[in-house]
Amino acid sequence: MAAFRKFLDSPVGPKTTHFWGPVANWGFVAAGLVDMQKPPEMISGNMTAAMCVYSGLFMRFAWMVQPRNYLLLACHASNETVQMYQFSRWAKSQGYLQQKEDKAPST
Repeated sequence: MAAFRKFLDSPVGPKTTHFWGPVANWGFVAAGLVDMQKPPEMISGNMTAAMCVYSGLFMRFAWMVQPRNYLLLACHASNETVQMYQFSRWAKSQGYLQQKEDKAPST
């Protein structure tokens, strides 16, 4: 019981935004995982790129803030992974990641 009380009253416990902010942000990860089932034509490249930048910036914030917010860091690292996968699906569907065929010089 003492360990639970210590967690409850800690600077990153459930009485703080250091706890509830990351918990709410897991919704982004869940939404990205659900979107993996959708066809790549439905993916917004702009929004996915914005989510990648957002998560990258907040990973840095989570690392630099005192006390370090490892829950927020894990949340945004997971979101970054999901969004980069979604971005690669979008880029492939748009033809950005196709192999370029080298044409042999005609002699």
